[in-house]
Amino acid sequence: MSDDLLSRFDVLLVDLDGTLYAGPSAVPGAVEAIATAQDRGVRTSYVTNNASRRPSDVAAHLAELGFPATTEDVRTSSQAGAAMLAAQLPEGARVLVVGTSALAEEVTRRGLRVVDSADGADAVVQGHSPDTGWRNLAEATLAIRQGALWVATNVDPTLPTDRGPMPGNGSMVGVVRIASGAEPQVAGKPAPTLIQEALRASGRERGLVVGDRLDTDIEGGNAAGLPTLVVLTGVSTPREVLEAPGSQRPTYLGANLGALFQPAEDLAPGSRDGWAVGDDLALSGEGDDLDALRALCAVHWAAGGGAARVRAEGDAARAAVDRLGLA
Repeated sequence: MSDDLLSRFDVLLVDLDGTLYAGPSAVPGAVEAIATAQDRGVRTSYVTNNASRRPSDVAAHLAELGFPATTEDVRTSSQAGAAMLAAQLPEGARVLVVGTSALAEEVTRRGLRVVDSADGADAVVQGHSPDTGWRNLAEATLAIRQGALWVATNVDPTLPTDRGPMPGNGSMVGVVRIASGAEPQVAGKPAPTLIQEALRASGRERGLVVGDRLDTDIEGGNAAGLPTLVVLTGVSTPREVLEAPGSQRPTYLGANLGALFQPAEDLAPGSRDGWAVGDDLALSGEGDDLDALRALCAVHWAAGGGAARVRAEGDAARAAVDRLGLA
């Protein structure tokens, strides 16, 4: 087997939007990367914070794009949220569902009873639905104020759409948080539950978390105690990687899923041939842009991190800094 990053793992725990596809199209090279991983015996678990769609619908969408995906390969935050409820409630407990029918089905599948009123509700589970309105949030607030257990499938403040970011489940959770004065338990990334559930369901042990967002995918993988790979095909930028707090720093940094087939040591932040980085983040030399970023991360993170001001010395360094958006 090739001595590359993929050879270290037996399952990939991969984010969807921004990592595998962007809008209606697959990210270039993503289908081929996942197919190659499958051919080499490495399973892919598709892990999404989106609680509005059934796992079967997610799998069908992935298959349409060309990914080798079945319903059993998909883990959603609705499944993780329902599992959290079932672990804390007796069978038949009443759960007020704020979300789609897909979330309600997961709750029912766990032996719990779905209700639509705060009266007598033992718990509230809240997931994204474009149809959530004031009355839904009001019932959730009443139930929580009366002592109901509260689980949020995720707290993403925005939801990516082809028209730009829209209010996500976290924005709606924020309304209930303010109105109730309570804090929910969180099932989805960056909490570790969803990723841990996906690893357990995969039947594998050596998992790599792959995603494009530091504040969900990478922080969630770190919280679950797993190695992480950030790819720069979606939300997070090179500057955000460089300035990431400790909880959001990736183990590996790649341009895209092609990084799976590069040597692991080439992807980890650290010194790189061709580039020199001073303690004041003065970058000099020439070479691959991402190698420059990996070298900058190693120095900056060792110094404590935070806001970064990169100073380029020489034409090649200035060009790399400009392309990385670090000027």
